[in-house]
Amino acid sequence: MLASLTTALSTTALSTAALSAAAQVPADTVVYGPWHGAFSPWFLLFPLFWILVIALFIFVARRTWRRNQHWAAAQGAEGVLRERYARGEVDETEYRQRMEVLRSGDRRQK
Repeated sequence: MLASLTTALSTTALSTAALSAAAQVPADTVVYGPWHGAFSPWFLLFPLFWILVIALFIFVARRTWRRNQHWAAAQGAEGVLRERYARGEVDETEYRQRMEVLRSGDRRQK
């Protein structure tokens, strides 16, 4: 019984302290908020920050993907030719001829 009485008294003391703190706040702050009814654009900064972060992430991801696709398309045939030369499937003269054809953009067979 003593424990419940102590809990009730501490709850009452807490609520009394909260009410006295609320009574000390000016009425216009309670009614109008901390900006006294004036518009404040500060709340727009947080969503704007996250929108910019997401847009930057999308920009970097797309740019990286495009660069990798371009590199893979350009290096594909030359890479295969380099690997065949390294394995000894083509000799140096054939390697140089084919590399010249690839780099010139002329795709027809001779």
